[in-house]
Amino acid sequence: MADIAKKWLPLEANPDVMNQFLWSRGVPPDEVECYDVYGLDEELLEMVPKPVLAVLFLYPLTSQSEAERVQQDSETKDPTSTIYFMKQTVGNACGTIGLLHAIGNITSEIKLDEGSFLDKFFKSTACMDPMERASFLESDREIEVAHSVAATAGDTEVPVNVDTHFICFTCVDGQLYELDGRKSRPISHGASTPSSLLQDAAKVIQKMMQKNPDSMNFNVIAISKRVKGDAP
Repeated sequence: MADIAKKWLPLEANPDVMNQFLWSRGVPPDEVECYDVYGLDEELLEMVPKPVLAVLFLYPLTSQSEAERVQQDSETKDPTSTIYFMKQTVGNACGTIGLLHAIGNITSEIKLDEGSFLDKFFKSTACMDPMERASFLESDREIEVAHSVAATAGDTEVPVNVDTHFICFTCVDGQLYELDGRKSRPISHGASTPSSLLQDAAKVIQKMMQKNPDSMNFNVIAISKRVKGDAP
């Protein structure tokens, strides 16, 4: 990502870190929680609390994945007016952008704290295009500080340079979309429903993992809506 000048510390693939980030920025703890997905076979997917609202996937950047990204960006662009999507112009911001992609596409299904950072962020950027949202994020000091706090709250030492990347999968208008701020637009992976989102995303993720079978740098996190009665 040599074309990106500004760089943050990378966010750890850790549900506790992501929960604290979301809960402290305006997502009520009784609305949403992040969970580890321990495997992609049906039995392990069934263990993930439902309903799943979005899926975050961390994967290694390789020459093959970069070539595929360039190819996808050269293809005809689809209209994306109904999808909340933003570009990434800050190095290592992919974890926070993945969370913004996740929450930004489910604001009709959850209730953000009124006047909170995320409530104001999504209202301010609602009518912006993906690049305008990226510029808004890059100049927003509050989210930069929140990201930094979250990045240093993990269990592992924070590296400055990483070769992994977060993307988000979500269901919008009956389609499974891959939201990657390093790509020019959302990528459709075919029909999906809110109830099959996790399984549909798992199939796409498995194909991506098969392209790099020797790597262990993969992580899947589900963002699920809390069912009333669950303890925060």
